Amino acid sequence: MLTDSQLDVLLVEDDLDLAATIVDYLELESILCDHAANGVAGLSLIRQNRYQAIILDINLPRMNGLSVCEAMRTEGIDTPVIMLTARDSLDDKLEGFGSGADDYLVKPFAMEELVVRVRTLSKRRSGQVNRFQVADLEVDLQHKQARRGERTLKLSPIAFRILEVLARSSPNPVSREQLVQSVWGEDPPDSNSLKVHMHHLRKQVDDNTSANLIHTISSVGFALKDPTTTSSSGE
Repeated sequence: MLTDSQLDVLLVEDDLDLAATIVDYLELESILCDHAANGVAGLSLIRQNRYQAIILDINLPRMNGLSVCEAMRTEGIDTPVIMLTARDSLDDKLEGFGSGADDYLVKPFAMEELVVRVRTLSKRRSGQVNRFQVADLEVDLQHKQARRGERTLKLSPIAFRILEVLARSSPNPVSREQLVQSVWGEDPPDSNSLKVHMHHLRKQVDDNTSANLIHTISSVGFALKDPTTTSSSGE
């Protein structure tokens, strides 16, 4: 069982000597580290476990790191990713970020720097995911569409943005203040706007369905979650 100070991460690296060094160093820093030596094995572990960060080499056998990262993001896995590579050109970095990476570290690197970046990224979920699923609700951020079962939801841009914020935090609640800040920024609307948009969003998401997915959390705010399970998963 992890203690409050420990992190659980995955390293996908085919250089076994480097991998052993990284794993040993991270564990000295109270960071537990699983290891996979190729992209296919790494993606399998990513699908099976909930890591707080992933350290992913680009040049991997069987499936390269860019493809692993793209597959993760397509499936809605929002674990932060640090790309490792010997290539340090701007185009290479842009390619890594384009595949869904959150950070980039060029070999050779200092272990102390890797630890700092892992700890920083582990505190947040990745913003690179573009599709979420909660029960039979699918939210496609890339195409700005949402579906509940076979039904396409008719959402205003504001309602869709609210749904995106709730999906990114699901199943955890989002306060009213957080929603207003995330949707309207420094130019908040009048006091009734959030209430009106939430009413519209609820009608689209939950009307004529067997289970409500948008829940009001007393004294907190709102949460998007499947009532039949204790957790929700991205796709």
